[in-house]
Amino acid sequence: MPWWYTKPAIIAWLLMPISAVFRLLVAVRRLAYRRGWLRVQRLPVPVIVIGNLTVGGTGKTPLTIALVQLLRARGYHPGVVTRGYGGQRHAAPCEVSAAADPYQVGDEPVLLARHCPVVVDVRRPRGARHLMALGCDVILADDGLQHYALGRDIEVLVVDGERRFGNGCCLPAGPLREPPARMQTVDFIVANGQGLPGEYTMQLHTPRVVAVYDPQQAQPLAAWRGQSVHAVAGIGHPERFFRRLRAAGLQVTAHAFPDHHHFRRSDLQFPDTQSILMTEKDAVKCRSFATGRYWMVPVEVELPDALVTALAARLSQIVQLLPQREAYGQEIT
Repeated sequence: MPWWYTKPAIIAWLLMPISAVFRLLVAVRRLAYRRGWLRVQRLPVPVIVIGNLTVGGTGKTPLTIALVQLLRARGYHPGVVTRGYGGQRHAAPCEVSAAADPYQVGDEPVLLARHCPVVVDVRRPRGARHLMALGCDVILADDGLQHYALGRDIEVLVVDGERRFGNGCCLPAGPLREPPARMQTVDFIVANGQGLPGEYTMQLHTPRVVAVYDPQQAQPLAAWRGQSVHAVAGIGHPERFFRRLRAAGLQVTAHAFPDHHHFRRSDLQFPDTQSILMTEKDAVKCRSFATGRYWMVPVEVELPDALVTALAARLSQIVQLLPQREAYGQEIT
């Protein structure tokens, strides 16, 4: 909601009583897991949770991919467990391939599956156990900050450096899933863009464009300077994508769609022959009807050396302590 990111509007004030109830329920639920009233299932491998406090995109998926690449470079075999938002609800662990139908498993899991094993499961502990059976020795829980049933060793909070926490209100009066104080309990805070003291800043770069129907065809984004294009984005914060293209010198006609939009050919039938640029997340849903006009703009993540060093050191400590971890409970059914 646009008014979530402005000073509290009248509608926000009207929704404050519901937000108070929501905030209370969130606190009670978290307390139930901390006190053991609800079961937390810990695994005999490290679990890294990547999440945010707000509804909508903050850059979790690009960061998850960057962490997967970082772990693989250090000899780990990471896997990602996710709910698969935007796909079908699965009653059992569902392994995802890069060729999977995004409308069955979700668009982000298909994107992640290009880099490591991915399992979609609404019951994350069960999905994580399935990844272990596939040989994964580090589990990344995508968008798992509020899913406390899966025990975690490292929590990484992603913050939109531009919009931060909006009006600071919890749902539905604002964009927050949990109160801002929750950020004081996580291990690492990564800001997408401008960060505050104590936060690590990641930078997103888009150096090239790639043909949707043939990923072997790629061009530098700089070569498109001055061209008029249609820009399509069905992500949490479409304007960030449009601004990035404009900053590269493109003449952009912007088309914003809801996050996880179910794209159809008719959505992209514009009355001219200009090229259509889209995010990589949107491209996985358009590849079945893509033509030569369709180009995606992959995101590359630059992480600060301080974050890489600190995360690697923390993970190494956890691995050394794993033999001392108690048995992780009975079989998940």
